[in-house]
Amino acid sequence: MGAPLKTGETGRAQCSPGRSLALILIALVALTGGMFASGHTTPRLGIDLAGGTSITLAAVPEAGQESAINKTNMDTAVSIMERRVNGLGVSEAEVQTQGTRNIIVNIPKGTNSEQAREQVGTTAKLYFRPVLQRDQSGAAATPDSGASPSASASTGSGDDADGDQAASPTPTDGATSQGRAVTEALKADPTPGASASANASPSASGSGKDDGGLEAQYAALDCTKPAQRVDAGKGVKPTEGTVACGQDSAGQWQKYLLGPAEVEGGDVDKAEAVYDTQGGAGWKVTLGFTDSGSKKFAAITGKLAQKQSPQNEFAIVLDGNVVSNPYVRQALSGSAEISGNFKQEEAKNLANILSYGSLPLSFREDSVTTVTAALGGEQLQAGLIAGAIGLALVVLYLLFYYRGLSFIAILSLLVSAALTYVIMSLLGPTIGFALNLPAVCGAIVAIGITADSFIVFFERVRDEIREGRSLRPAVERAWPRARRTVLVSDFVSFLAAAVLFVVTVGKVQGFAFTLGLTTVLDVVVVFFFTKPLLTLMARRPFFARGHKWSGLDPKALGAKPPLRRTRRPVLAAVGAVESKEA
Repeated sequence: MGAPLKTGETGRAQCSPGRSLALILIALVALTGGMFASGHTTPRLGIDLAGGTSITLAAVPEAGQESAINKTNMDTAVSIMERRVNGLGVSEAEVQTQGTRNIIVNIPKGTNSEQAREQVGTTAKLYFRPVLQRDQSGAAATPDSGASPSASASTGSGDDADGDQAASPTPTDGATSQGRAVTEALKADPTPGASASANASPSASGSGKDDGGLEAQYAALDCTKPAQRVDAGKGVKPTEGTVACGQDSAGQWQKYLLGPAEVEGGDVDKAEAVYDTQGGAGWKVTLGFTDSGSKKFAAITGKLAQKQSPQNEFAIVLDGNVVSNPYVRQALSGSAEISGNFKQEEAKNLANILSYGSLPLSFREDSVTTVTAALGGEQLQAGLIAGAIGLALVVLYLLFYYRGLSFIAILSLLVSAALTYVIMSLLGPTIGFALNLPAVCGAIVAIGITADSFIVFFERVRDEIREGRSLRPAVERAWPRARRTVLVSDFVSFLAAAVLFVVTVGKVQGFAFTLGLTTVLDVVVVFFFTKPLLTLMARRPFFARGHKWSGLDPKALGAKPPLRRTRRPVLAAVGAVESKEA
């Protein structure tokens, strides 16, 4: 029968298991509810399972510019490529660095791979183009992370021709008034609707393409439609006029008719986001040009200064998207400042965009892997079959060797599987986790890790029964030793997964992440479900009395007789001797 538990221990044994089981079940229900509430009821699949295109791009510096390949520039490139891919209408594309020189672009099925390669496989193209005409296009849209197209620009000299320190909208504009400090004659036009009456002729700046064709494109362009934004200006040479889209500070889409590029991104020597502590302009972007760029900039600003709005505007165009459109009041050269109601992040983003156009950094296409949806489905099916076979073998082993105890182990596996599924479904929209084939392999390996924890605990309990203890004391005495073993084993597995995640890139990280996640869940399940459930089952006669199908039959386990039964005859003999002496 074994020694009875103390009152305090009995109370904890009766209450603690129920609380632990209730806690993990509440957590499972809450996570499941969150999964359905988010609308993501299945894990997000990687391209090797769902199908898609994976592009590996390697950074290539120009001669003597090896230092250009650094974390800041690579992160800027990733940001620009993300905008390119998102422009294709792909909502779940992944763009990430791999090591110090490579960028991996994963585009799910449903996107033209050739179009995607064209969008992400070339160096960012930055141009300064004169604005010929500008109009509002559709309703308000969510602003991009870049700077407002209506940002102002100056050089910091602080003396304008008329001393004007702020730009004000016309009464009929309806746009939000935003003060724009001006210290050199390069100033943003805050009146997006002004061009509606300008009606400028495209030939004013010498378009390199047929004027009638450009006017037709401009008239038909609707920048509120993503497909038209992507196609606007596609394939146009720098020497030709084009159409483009951009957003003003209020989030309204604007469409632009632009002349040939007068200044290229390579003409920008340096761009920095700085905070103006003296002039009170807040965050601004300073621009420096190369010698040739300074001459080009002076020539075109001299021409634009003589024109009326919007033909005195300069559109800063990145990959066909207008990120800013300051206007000019006099010829400029050397350097300039773009100032306005910038937030710190907006100023830094614009500075990165301007700098990136001048970096000696380009990308070559190292590899392109395309997985069809059919092949991805076959790989997913094969992975699920492999997992089912592994799980079936584990269950058969548990049934054969542990009999009744296998009921507890199977329930624990089901709880672990449910938690893994729900958490993976939630991690897709929250951190972008995608379940790929290596991640499926990690989940299959985790089945063995989880089963191993059960086996360690069950064997410790069986060892205590072999020593002659009854089931309830055996469970409580076995748990501390089993707990230590489980924690050490899972710590080693988690450490291996963490190291693998840090030192590897790409799909192998999916294996490491899944292995680490399931290892943590193994600890949670063993502590909050398996042990409490076995404690409760130890009170049931089927297990407590050691039924032959319970897996805890003392005879089958070769248990020793209880120690106290061997001591009673000795005590009786001693008592008899004492009575005779008396």
